[in-house]
Amino acid sequence: MSEREYSAHSGISRGAIQKARKAGRLVVYSDGSINAAASDVRRAEMTDPDQQRRSTGGDTAFSGSADSSSYLKVRTALTVYQAQERQLAIQKKKGTLVDRARAETLVFRLARQERDVWVTWPSRVAALMAAKVEKQTAKPMNIEAAILKRVLETHVRAQLDALADLRVDLG
Repeated sequence: MSEREYSAHSGISRGAIQKARKAGRLVVYSDGSINAAASDVRRAEMTDPDQQRRSTGGDTAFSGSADSSSYLKVRTALTVYQAQERQLAIQKKKGTLVDRARAETLVFRLARQERDVWVTWPSRVAALMAAKVEKQTAKPMNIEAAILKRVLETHVRAQLDALADLRVDLG
């Protein structure tokens, strides 16, 4: 089959046939004629389905084989993924989306600071509490600040142990 005949057979312009021949997408006999059946198969295997749709002008209402429809599904999924990726980038730039690892680090740091404040709290307030209790009782009492500190530390540590079981899940 000549280039013109194959062009009419396949519905592709003669220029496209010449490009396909140079690219090795056609099966050519030794005399230069084109093997139509073998060339159709090779061209289908080597040509991008998106390029075939564009060349025929049927990008929107394409009704091809099952392979072409699966290609369209994958292409659509890729487009959706890229759109979601762009949306996430915009949210990150606006500050509405934060890095998970950074958020977990900040929460951990805040929890550690809070724990450190509570651990040192009994030593800071034990003497003040002992003095206040002695003032407010009718009978004179002698409350040792060290004993009150140990009691407070026991209760604070029990509370902190209970809070240590809490886990922050940002997922």
